[in-house]
Amino acid sequence: MAAHPKSNPLVAPGHTRPVTHLSFSPLQDDGTYVIISSCKDGNPMLREWTGDWIGTFLGHKGAVWSSKLSPDTSRAASGSADFTAKIWNTYTGDQLHSFPHNHIVRSVALSPSASHLLTGGQEKKVRMFDLRRPEADADVLTEGSLVSHEGTVKSVVWVGEHTGVTAGEDGLIKWWDLRSRTVSTSLTFPGPITSMELSPQTNRLVVTSGKTVSFIPALPNGNQTHSLTLPYAPSSASIHPVLQDRFVTGSLSDEWVRVHDLSGEERDVLKGHHGPVHCVEFSPDGEMFASGSEDGTIRLWQTTPGKSYGLWQGNQTNGG
Repeated sequence: MAAHPKSNPLVAPGHTRPVTHLSFSPLQDDGTYVIISSCKDGNPMLREWTGDWIGTFLGHKGAVWSSKLSPDTSRAASGSADFTAKIWNTYTGDQLHSFPHNHIVRSVALSPSASHLLTGGQEKKVRMFDLRRPEADADVLTEGSLVSHEGTVKSVVWVGEHTGVTAGEDGLIKWWDLRSRTVSTSLTFPGPITSMELSPQTNRLVVTSGKTVSFIPALPNGNQTHSLTLPYAPSSASIHPVLQDRFVTGSLSDEWVRVHDLSGEERDVLKGHHGPVHCVEFSPDGEMFASGSEDGTIRLWQTTPGKSYGLWQGNQTNGG
């Protein structure tokens, strides 16, 4: 292990409370990307691929639990404890729309064309808004009852143009046909789902529940779900988008970021945060991953320590 270069993270400060969620944009035509962070300070932040601050979206009056970017990065969506979901112009920072809810919004997702918004949260309802007609009532996705899930909706993601996937504390993942507003299939976990993220490059959902991490086909197609049981309960997990040979996790039980291979074996333990790690996410090119913590910071870690990349260029020690 001593032969491997040490991973020295870049620290992205700016938030004043715990960082709750991170989301990268797709790789853009020029090879760059941006990252949006959610925080209990109520102010989502946009950053360059190097980690440099671009701007802060001001307008929420409560903790922000989730924020996502449109594929072309021109729009951002955020969901908050102030009972609203908001749409932002990422170039100007202006708030374009604010959609009231009856409880905390825990997760948001924009459609590939950025024409629609999905939301879910502590109402246990999944809503779909048409951003071309923001004044219109939302469609509520329900399955034989008045709610979408029997517990808080922890995550919503958009797969393709017509499928929404939702995960709840009821241990259910549901695939919704957004044209008919009906459930096409579902998957049951033995315990509450704590996180679910879409890995668009690998076309998989990465799900954490209890001590398990599961890699699930984004669209049910008969392919095998790959699940691993870890010695700890991960708060979030992300798979390498290119190599697909490793995944990273955070945990609320310690302050470390861990790297595992696809058999579950621990490859590395990265120390630097000063509080539990709420969220992790790989960049779309796989060259780095980001972690967000209770300590209010975002840390950027190189997948290959010592490689000349981004703000690490020219910043390496000899032999590092």
